[in-house]
Amino acid sequence: MIEVRSARPEDGDVLGEIHAAAWEASHAPFFPPEFAAQAVQSRRTKWHERIAAGVGVILLAVQDGRPLALSFVRPSPTRPGLAEIFAFYCHPDGWGGGIAATLMTATLRRLREEGFVWVHLWTLRDTPQSRRFYTKCGFTESGVTRPFDYGDGTPITQVEYERLC
Repeated sequence: MIEVRSARPEDGDVLGEIHAAAWEASHAPFFPPEFAAQAVQSRRTKWHERIAAGVGVILLAVQDGRPLALSFVRPSPTRPGLAEIFAFYCHPDGWGGGIAATLMTATLRRLREEGFVWVHLWTLRDTPQSRRFYTKCGFTESGVTRPFDYGDGTPITQVEYERLC
């Protein structure tokens, strides 16, 4: 059974663990080991602050009592009138089990409830698994790419995806 709910203040640690585990599996291979280790650790500690700030919507997906996936959405700062998915992470233990697809459906429903019609997101160009997932969820490439620096001084290419909510 999969449950999707709004994140609560006490979910900060579990959100951090999901983010850190997913980021380590999907992003860390692109960086030097020392930077990757620091980046993974920093992802464990940012969610309490995000929840407390109350900006955007943070959803948590729980499967059979185990929290495994998160989404963080808010109005896009670069595309007025659109929503942006700033974070969508699934713990590797949940990959292929349907929890991410269920969370995406709930995330899009929530965006429609909030009055959004269109949503976009950015993902790494060189992560075929995430790109296949977004395509399977009905997103299409917008044709826009951008260099993104995660903090190590070496920009990595991101690809923009978009769809109707």
